[in-house]
Amino acid sequence: METDDFLSVPPIPEDWGGEGQSRMSLSGRRTAISNEYKPREYLLFDSNSVPEENGWKIPGMPNNIAPGNRRLLSWHDCGASTAKVVFPPEFTAPEGIFTTDLEIFVLTGEVQLGEWKLPKHGYSFIPAGVKVGPWKVLGNQPVELLWMENGPVPLQYKSAQNTVPNARICDFIPAMDTKLLPWGKTDTTQFEVAKKKWLRKNQNNSGVWLLTILPHYDGKYSMIQAYNEEDFCLSGYLDLGDYRVQKDGYCYCPSWSLLPRHITDEGCLFFVRIDRDLSKLGTVISYEDG
Repeated sequence: METDDFLSVPPIPEDWGGEGQSRMSLSGRRTAISNEYKPREYLLFDSNSVPEENGWKIPGMPNNIAPGNRRLLSWHDCGASTAKVVFPPEFTAPEGIFTTDLEIFVLTGEVQLGEWKLPKHGYSFIPAGVKVGPWKVLGNQPVELLWMENGPVPLQYKSAQNTVPNARICDFIPAMDTKLLPWGKTDTTQFEVAKKKWLRKNQNNSGVWLLTILPHYDGKYSMIQAYNEEDFCLSGYLDLGDYRVQKDGYCYCPSWSLLPRHITDEGCLFFVRIDRDLSKLGTVISYEDG
């Protein structure tokens, strides 16, 4: 593959009928608790229960780079994936580019990306072909990240001193401290008593955000979701039927999933990725089950 061939690979269409504008490859994923894709079946699990891959390295990085650890949470056959990654305090890496879009959300610790610092709950979106780095873990503690490779080709690091021509540098988000962003309203009636912080909005109004659900929330009904979604619980808890999603809990919800009633007494905070515009009628439907 030539250095810029990866930019010409078309995005993978979404299984609800979208044309791939979300560029997330969330359709048809397998997860750590199901090696086969289960259509219309939501999957919930504790990310800490997933076996840890020790000695993991970013594909294509030089051999002298300190390895990290990875827990692979979900993946698509094209190479897109979501993982929880830990890099040690001695981790440093040179500047370069990636062959696919990469998103990073910091769970604990701090990491330097070129001129910018990502603290806890910091977020970065690095489009394919955009030069970023050098990288360095700050302080004497490891950094733990949500590491999201978006496809449509497997991620590879390539050493580079310049951004590849035609890369989507206009979409580059080098470093966002999400604690500085204002809370806004949600897009669906089911979550009127929740607040939302947009981190990134795609061409089709899908995207990435933080969602806080206030204490004493009761959704009353089940919901049908006409899109693909993944969530990571940052604090608090949310009961989905008989299952309690709490800190470090991961949710993968394929399109047309029927999710049970949502309840929380104490409230919760989630990192959310969704591949469809939720403001359109019919994307989230309340459903009285049984």
